[in-house]
Amino acid sequence: MENFTNETIDINQLPKFEEVTFTNLHPKYIRVVLINVAIIIGILILVPVLISVFKPELFSGRVWLILGIVIPLFSILLVVFSIIGFKKKGFAFREHDVLFRHGIIATNTIVIPYNRVQHVALHEGLISRYFGLAKIEIFTAGGSSSDIEIPGIEKEKAENIKQLLMGKIQKQL
Repeated sequence: MENFTNETIDINQLPKFEEVTFTNLHPKYIRVVLINVAIIIGILILVPVLISVFKPELFSGRVWLILGIVIPLFSILLVVFSIIGFKKKGFAFREHDVLFRHGIIATNTIVIPYNRVQHVALHEGLISRYFGLAKIEIFTAGGSSSDIEIPGIEKEKAENIKQLLMGKIQKQL
């Protein structure tokens, strides 16, 4: 215990993740996002229509007026926020960690050191697969709240990233 030191760290000398150049998601991924949004909007429209067919007494003229205002406004907001969210997402791989940036109103940046990565998975959704895209899922030792999913990556590139991460995990063992 006689060699114990606890020096103050100069925070101005710490590396800044803000200076990292983030890679944007593949441009085709916006199509996947918009198709998913269109499906949600379709369900929002279809549900009241089906309910009105089977239970017409539930829908008066006032209810249709409210739905006629709320659904289009909600749909527009959903499309706008989805596009903004797509543009703000980005990722970067550095020597010792992976970074993922996302957010619409507030931008969040998650930094995960490779020594905390426990498992890496590659996921292709139905619509993403059609466009040749995949999602990398990175599972960490910190639990599900610190896991990240990086969508909108070309499948071949995603497989290379998975191999890179698996190699980093193997080196840690």
